[in-house]
Amino acid sequence: MAQTYEFQAEAKQMLSLVINSIYSNKDIFLRELISNASDAMDKLRLRTLTDSELKADTENMQIRLVPNKDERTLSVVDCGIGMNGEELRELIGTIARSGTAEFISKIKNSQSEANSAELIGQFGVGFYSVFMVADKVTIETRKIDEAQAYRWESDGNGSYTIEEIEGERPQGTTITLKLKPVDEEDGISDYTSEWVLRDLVKRYSDFIAYPVVMKVTHKHDDEVTEEDETLNSMKALWARSSDEVEAKEYNEFYKHIAHDWNDPLETIAFKGEGTFEFQSLLFIPEHATPDLFTAEFHKGVQLYVKRVFIMDRCEELVPDYLRFIKGVVDAQDLSLNVSRELLQKDRQIRAINKGITRKVLSTLGTMKKERFDVYKKFWGEFGRILKEGLFRSPEQNTTLLDLVLLPSINSEELTSLEDYIKRMPEGQDAIYYITGENRAVMENSPHLEAFKAKGYEVLLLSDAVDAFWIEMVDNYKEKSFKSVLRSDVSAENEDEKKAKEEKLNERKKDLASLLSWMGSSLSEQVKEVRLSSRLTSSPACLVADGDAPSPAMEKMMKAMGHEMPPVKRVLELNAEHPLVEKLHELYEERHDDPELKSVVEVLYGQALISEGGELSDPGKFAHSLTDILTKVLSK
Repeated sequence: MAQTYEFQAEAKQMLSLVINSIYSNKDIFLRELISNASDAMDKLRLRTLTDSELKADTENMQIRLVPNKDERTLSVVDCGIGMNGEELRELIGTIARSGTAEFISKIKNSQSEANSAELIGQFGVGFYSVFMVADKVTIETRKIDEAQAYRWESDGNGSYTIEEIEGERPQGTTITLKLKPVDEEDGISDYTSEWVLRDLVKRYSDFIAYPVVMKVTHKHDDEVTEEDETLNSMKALWARSSDEVEAKEYNEFYKHIAHDWNDPLETIAFKGEGTFEFQSLLFIPEHATPDLFTAEFHKGVQLYVKRVFIMDRCEELVPDYLRFIKGVVDAQDLSLNVSRELLQKDRQIRAINKGITRKVLSTLGTMKKERFDVYKKFWGEFGRILKEGLFRSPEQNTTLLDLVLLPSINSEELTSLEDYIKRMPEGQDAIYYITGENRAVMENSPHLEAFKAKGYEVLLLSDAVDAFWIEMVDNYKEKSFKSVLRSDVSAENEDEKKAKEEKLNERKKDLASLLSWMGSSLSEQVKEVRLSSRLTSSPACLVADGDAPSPAMEKMMKAMGHEMPPVKRVLELNAEHPLVEKLHELYEERHDDPELKSVVEVLYGQALISEGGELSDPGKFAHSLTDILTKVLSK
């Protein structure tokens, strides 16, 4: 007996959007079904390689299209791994388990059909495109190692049914669509037409590794015969010379393996030769998928051995910082029953990884040099990930630093490190940077005052990953990286430093008692209170001393769950600032006045806030500030 299941409220909303939001290119549903059928047969072939007791026919695998004009139905039949009842509920009955609300929000705000299609591809709900052309969808399936078969059925209006099927059933899955009426204005073709199906398979699925078969009718001398005909060429694109392959073929192949509705941003076809030979066809997507920055994301490219599918996501073939890469690698000398454990140790896999890394980085370098607008688009999507390589693979630092684009106080546009160095004024001997949460806070930081006065450009690093890689990289083209947040970093040359130190030494004598008292008053918060040579208009700032981690690094480590001992920094004062001068004057007059301590705490809080830091006791700060303002305004 069939059991009825309700889609969740958000899922109902999503299904409605999928059905109604794409008004053109409804033909794409067939590509999705054929692609899923191909995946199911790949999984079965892999199972037979790893499970010698599994009895399955993998010699004559094919995908069959069965149109029925009288019934207005189209069936897509595969002999793949199949599904059981639980998998039907998990894989088919649940739409985009994570990100449902985000999908709905984005597709509602989408301004074009192309954007809607792109989002559907990103959120992995391609199967549901069938409801654009069908009033009802029926799935009949049996998993290869189970006897019970199941039927899933839905009209796309908020519920679906699952029931057991009696009797024996062949392995695999049959998906039958009860087609909507032909409506050329709405983009719905006659999907029972032999010529429509031929065209769609040739256009979107010609490269599928299995035969896509359909029974066709031939008339000759009044004799009518029917025979099976293979509609696709089944040519492995990666084995063909790139001169023989049209861009649209590469694009459709990418959409098949990536389950994306967009063309790739870049296609990389190459052969690895030498001790280990392999062929590869790699793609850089146009957009980052929503899960790319989550722990749930599974990286890797498809692995074939001598054209036999082995693994859908071979993680060992690409480094983590290139995890956005999609594609296929076909190795020549690996064992067909290679295991995950062997992959981790295999010399050839490591050699292929190096070859892929070298080729992808080289391609990005050429893109940056010759098609900078395209590269900027790539960097906007994947720059944060690429920067991970600067601490994950130090041997690639020279190449990766050439690819980096970073924001700067001098421009709204991103800059390369090479261009930064070209703009450095005479006398500047380092690449200066500041880390923080956002551009606005960093641009207004008091730490920049001396550098701006000297005309020195400072890089603004706000990505979480910046706090890690910048600590791991010593220099670029013999120019060292220096944080303006550190106490030992100054904008002055040696002569200027010496002159300022002499001036500061005189002021230290005058302010010695104040500095000592403030240090004692703020002993829980700061390591020391001293005079600053870096400030021009702000009264105070906080700097990291010695090997203490930067505030950005400290915050990131805590967010990752690491225990961090309290880090005390140095409070630097601008001896020329009127506020500091007035504070000194009051301290000399009445150093035992408890209200002065409130002033000092507010001064420290102001320095902390100006760099984007968080107050340990915002209520106390606000109370002290209110008291001070009240006294000032009442005079």
